[in-house]
Amino acid sequence: QLQASGGGLVQSGGSLRLSCAIARLTTRTNVMAWFRRAPGKEREFVASITWRNGNKYYADSVKGRFTISRVAAENTVYLQMSGLKPEDTAVYFCGTGPVPGTTPEAFDLWGQGTQVTVSS
Repeated sequence: QLQASGGGLVQSGGSLRLSCAIARLTTRTNVMAWFRRAPGKEREFVASITWRNGNKYYADSVKGRFTISRVAAENTVYLQMSGLKPEDTAVYFCGTGPVPGTTPEAFDLWGQGTQVTVSS
């Protein structure tokens, strides 16, 4: 139901845009979020957005560098990543759930991950 894409290899300071398309909107898909998991680390919150009013939330580590947006007509959420750093290297996952949250448990449907690698 969730299809993520857009990862790749980029140099430090570069940009990438991730996409996450959802097949169907329901009452349990009010919020779309991006998480990431770096090697040897837990999955961590990156950003989220609500479909209805577009409220956005960001992790402190990405504020000012990443922008989450939604295009309702496309049922797609985007994560524009700029000023990428090597520490942003991770597998990025999109998830959806009924209410905003910053833990993986708040989201009950996930897409496959997409690898983002930032070289120094």
